[in-house]
Amino acid sequence: MAEDMADPTVQITAGVTLTICTTCRPEGTDPEATRPGSVLMAALSEAELPEGVTVRGVECLSACKRSCAMVLTGGDDRWSYVYGDLDPDQHVDDILAGAAAYAATTDGLVPWRQRPQVFRKQSIARIPPLTIPSKDD
Repeated sequence: MAEDMADPTVQITAGVTLTICTTCRPEGTDPEATRPGSVLMAALSEAELPEGVTVRGVECLSACKRSCAMVLTGGDDRWSYVYGDLDPDQHVDDILAGAAAYAATTDGLVPWRQRPQVFRKQSIARIPPLTIPSKDD
């Protein structure tokens, strides 16, 4: 998937945001330990983000049962996604590849087989755009 990020034929559409919950922690985790969301936020902040992608942290996404969680959004015309059970030590490259594929869409719908495994298996919700195009469009 990472090779798709360098494909010069891919049209990148700006305005994609990765929002990372920095406060959630898996049940049973030491409450004094660094939160996995904070670790993921730091790793993504230090990574080379795909063109048109930004990252930000928030204090709560209310996905505590599926922590570490993030949201992938791209404006009013794209579907948005909530992902959970992320591992900051294992999923950074897949998150970046998935964000790049998402950024290359105009509607946020990346074909199933082109999504990284973590995006296929750990989706919590898919949220429709504010305006859904009619079938006649």
